[in-house]
Amino acid sequence: MFIRNPMVPELIVTTLSASLDFWVHKLGFTLAYQRVEEGFAYLDLNGAQIMLEQYDPNAGQWLTASLDRPFGRGINLQIDVPVVAPILQRLARVDWPLFKDVEQAWYRAGDVEAGQRQFIVQDPDGYLIRLVERLGERPLVPA
Repeated sequence: MFIRNPMVPELIVTTLSASLDFWVHKLGFTLAYQRVEEGFAYLDLNGAQIMLEQYDPNAGQWLTASLDRPFGRGINLQIDVPVVAPILQRLARVDWPLFKDVEQAWYRAGDVEAGQRQFIVQDPDGYLIRLVERLGERPLVPA
């Protein structure tokens, strides 16, 4: 039985086939299920889930404003992955540009710092996707 997360973002996309190519073939998501007749797909990557819905001006989609590129301005979707290297290799093979190069970042989280290796890429519609490999925690160094 497929388990759906309590919170799953749904992105309106211009062309579902182009988005599926990016999310599945370049980032490594699997297609949990699809409603081709509705231009809809539900994707999963190790429990990180996302829904994609192709824009249809006659479908009554929940839009608060016109869709102007890049979509999703002001948001980035952080997705934990076991290792970022295979994703970077797939992106490099097809010359997919990175929005922000790979970096090691440490963020204060209470009384520790949480580390992650991360990079940001844009999907075909301009949504920012931040892929994160967890590096663990370390004691917080006083300023």
